[in-house]
Amino acid sequence: MHQQKRQPELVEGNLPVFVFPTELIFYADDQSTHKQVLTLYNPYEFALKFKVLCTTPNKYVVADSAGAVKPQCCVDIVIRHRDVQSCHYGVKDKFRLQVSEQSQRKALGRKEVVAILLPSAKEQKEEEEKRIKEHLTESLFFEQSFQPENRVVSSGPSLLTIFLGAVCIGALMLPTLGDMESLVPVCLHLSVNQKLVAAYILGLITMAILR
Repeated sequence: MHQQKRQPELVEGNLPVFVFPTELIFYADDQSTHKQVLTLYNPYEFALKFKVLCTTPNKYVVADSAGAVKPQCCVDIVIRHRDVQSCHYGVKDKFRLQVSEQSQRKALGRKEVVAILLPSAKEQKEEEEKRIKEHLTESLFFEQSFQPENRVVSSGPSLLTIFLGAVCIGALMLPTLGDMESLVPVCLHLSVNQKLVAAYILGLITMAILR
């Protein structure tokens, strides 16, 4: 006989709860935002009971604050702000969604959702645009601050480097000491060691330029 497959025991408070969105933003000057929808998902193979709690229940109306979600389904929870006043601007309230199995009372999981009332959607958008502009301005400032240094590095060889290179090339073209057939005065004849030094310096200059 096949033994019946037992479902693993679920530990209280450890079940992940999937809710969207995780933040509710109400705008005082936009009545269309005074009603928000929370979607609770149940990806599991068993039904869930849910309950919605709030830190300030007198400010909100929650339609269907308790109910059930079928396996691999979702439900929409409508939350309406009913106390839109300037004294509540910027205050963060919290909703807590608790879920449990239909046959049990203990909460298997919970999820908190933040709710906040702002005075104006337009002001919020302007503030975000201002922050973005400030960030871009700071980035441009730092880029311009480091730009001169980069120009010096990438501006090519200096005049002194070019002059030293030309001197070394000229030294290598002069006749070697002891060459009697050259028309160049003897005082400009260089020894082999002097030419080796000039060739070494020219090699260093060439490596610096190519780098």
